[in-house]
Amino acid sequence: MQTYIILTKFAPGAFEAAAAFKKTSADLSAKLRRECPGVHWKSSFATLGRYDVVDIVEADDPASVHRAAVLINTDAHASTETMLATPWREYLDKL
Repeated sequence: MQTYIILTKFAPGAFEAAAAFKKTSADLSAKLRRECPGVHWKSSFATLGRYDVVDIVEADDPASVHRAAVLINTDAHASTETMLATPWREYLDKL
């Protein structure tokens, strides 16, 4: 399995209340589990700075990660940046 990092930035004003945000988050999580079964969430972090959320996921198929990113973009009113991540030791071994 490959590791990917999905960086998410919510659109300004996308959520007017915390309750709406929590509902969207729960609905999106269920949809991602249902529609992207090949994507396994390893960690998710709320962050301060350029991005609002950092997700670390694993998948065998990059297309399934693309699908997850599209769902995040549309359902969470966000933009994402997705990167393939190589473990540092593995990277050094390939040099």
